Amino acid sequence: MPSDGLTRGSVPYAFSSRMMGVQSSVIRDLLRLAQRPGMISLAGGLPSPLTFDVEGLQHAADDVLVNSSSRALQYGLTDGQPALKHELARLTSSRGAAVDEHSIVVTTGSQQGIDLIARLLIDPGDVIVVERPAYLAALQTFALAQASLHTIESDASGARVEDLDALLGAIGASGKRVKLVYVVANFANPSGATLSRERRLRLLRTVVERKVFVIEDDPYGELRSFGTFVPPLIALAAEVPGAAQWCGYLSTLSKILAPGLRLGWVVLPPVMLDQAVICKQGMDLHSSTFTQEIAAKYLASGRLQARLPSIRTAYRERNEALADALDRHLGDRIAYNRPEGGMFLWARLNDAVDASEVLRHAIEEGMVFVPGSAFYADCPDASTLRLSFATALPAELDVAVQRLARALDRSVVPPRTTPG
Repeated sequence: MPSDGLTRGSVPYAFSSRMMGVQSSVIRDLLRLAQRPGMISLAGGLPSPLTFDVEGLQHAADDVLVNSSSRALQYGLTDGQPALKHELARLTSSRGAAVDEHSIVVTTGSQQGIDLIARLLIDPGDVIVVERPAYLAALQTFALAQASLHTIESDASGARVEDLDALLGAIGASGKRVKLVYVVANFANPSGATLSRERRLRLLRTVVERKVFVIEDDPYGELRSFGTFVPPLIALAAEVPGAAQWCGYLSTLSKILAPGLRLGWVVLPPVMLDQAVICKQGMDLHSSTFTQEIAAKYLASGRLQARLPSIRTAYRERNEALADALDRHLGDRIAYNRPEGGMFLWARLNDAVDASEVLRHAIEEGMVFVPGSAFYADCPDASTLRLSFATALPAELDVAVQRLARALDRSVVPPRTTPG
């Protein structure tokens, strides 16, 4: 009997080569475990539901449905609703980067913004430079674009951009073309590190000299707990001749308003805007007009700016609570950073303990985290882990670390080698 190609048990589909080698997100898999009763999750980078302004969003939604329904429920402009672009330009400008609303393209979450940049710039085999470790979903997107990923190390001051020039030179000498540098400059996911002002300026000088585009992904910049504000790259570009045409900016409302709105935005040089809009039109026509109009109404009300101090306070308390719990329950068994903000603390288990092995026991103890090896484009460090402090309350963070300590007790520690 001839097969129609859909017979049960067969493999009828010729999947795109772009899908080959793209891994499922370990974070998404762990989120299912986090739903178990009694489980404390330090895995996903979810904002605390306590930060959601339900009342304010309800007022905005009611206003939109009563007064703007014909616009909010209709097809919209691909680059975004004018009212929202106006508010996003104001929000970006409040971060030190005075931008024109016409330089903004609204995206369906910042994840679509990463995808949009990759589609605009990357042909299969083109080189993208990322920090090490790097944001997992960006690595997935770049894998789908069939990019060749190269890395620069990061430390407490962010990506070691002083190594970038030599790397770009070596890649160029090999005949490959470097198209993009991707950085999360503020409280990076996963490392929690913040790129220093000096390194930001050096990065801009390097990309101008090498003619490589750099995109700054800034989901967490409003969530500073400690330290001093550092302007985004597109603001500092004014200090580096020619830099404005070689850098872009990406952000989202997910971490400061609500991820369910699925709204982000990208700021691009004028020469890239038309192609960006054409590309997005092919992706989804436009982001939801309804949620755009709600967000525009909400931002215009001033409620977000009024609430940001309390949101920062909540995350600062959790940031401190997690660090205190690690000191109290794990001591010198773990080394970690002290992030100045954001949602993540990056740590390394001492004695070369495999974090994936610890996770197995941690799940049985009732807590989950993300093994750090998921965030490496190359040469993963199996002893690292990412802990998110955003969702759990301070008391829950203490309990979670106690469970982590018990899981570490149950894990196999490789024997120490002795000289001679």
